[in-house]
Amino acid sequence: MQWSVRVNEAYQRLKDPLKRAAYLCELRGAPINAENNTAMPPAFLMQQMAWREALDEARTDMELETLAHGVKAARHEALARCAMLLDVQGDAAAAAQQVRALMFVERFAREVDDRVDQRGQ
Repeated sequence: MQWSVRVNEAYQRLKDPLKRAAYLCELRGAPINAENNTAMPPAFLMQQMAWREALDEARTDMELETLAHGVKAARHEALARCAMLLDVQGDAAAAAQQVRALMFVERFAREVDDRVDQRGQ
């Protein structure tokens, strides 16, 4: 029974790209520590602020769709950077920073999706 639980936990961790990247960073000595390390580059913070303003000001389905598309593209780029940092450059510390940024992007993407769902009701 314990092995079954562990196999399921491992599967859940490895099938999600964000969880997988975090796990690989931890294996390589660069824990994410998201609860203690929330420092982000200024450009990233500015992007977050612009997205939040766009979400607050979005009045039409097209505006929400455009925002969702931009967030999805940012997520894809962040995952690609994680892969490059981990697999090619071997820079787990930089990858951990990218994973922390990706966590913000994921959270915001859920907020956009929630907003889209609210408009659809």
